[in-house]
Amino acid sequence: MRVKIALLVTAVVALICIGIFWLLPRMVGAQCDTLDGPVVMTAKAALGKGDVTPVLKWVKPEYEGEIRSAFKKTMDVRNKGPEAKEFADMYFFETLVRLHRAGEGAPYDGIKPAGTDLGPAVSGADKALENGSVDVLVKLVTDEVAKGIRERFAHTMEKKKDADKSVEAGREYVDAYVTYVHYVEGLYNAATAEASAHAKEEGTKKETEHKH
Repeated sequence: MRVKIALLVTAVVALICIGIFWLLPRMVGAQCDTLDGPVVMTAKAALGKGDVTPVLKWVKPEYEGEIRSAFKKTMDVRNKGPEAKEFADMYFFETLVRLHRAGEGAPYDGIKPAGTDLGPAVSGADKALENGSVDVLVKLVTDEVAKGIRERFAHTMEKKKDADKSVEAGREYVDAYVTYVHYVEGLYNAATAEASAHAKEEGTKKETEHKH
């Protein structure tokens, strides 16, 4: 039994290690609604240079026209004084972030302040990209995965000892068992779904390029 559990943990951790590379863009996207996030920082640089091109990568093609229009309006207003500049810039930031979120299929609930704590996973994903190495991030995630599985496994095994002593004890075991299995299943599905989706997307892209 211990060998089977060890193999299961190893398999899930390996899948997470592979899947994390495809998860990175989505994790970074989680902080795209902050004032010091990559979307707004790109927008600030674009406004400073008067060139909208750098921000276009943050929105889907169908939103490009709206972004270009918002950028032009902002540039027209921001030279009318400090207050006008602040108001115009924020209008553009909010428009850009809102449309970026729409492209992700995520709701927009405003721009969060700079320095907002978004958790170790998001900051770890950004640091990995800055450092050019994903090793620390992979360890962070896999350590948490292994810990989560081991804790739920241990709890389930403990409840299993008394599962047949009474109906109440049996139900406690079933609750622990369901939580344990669903946790492992969720991790496995998350890892394999992301990797499969990426592979399918790459395959479709290559097929399209080949036809042209």
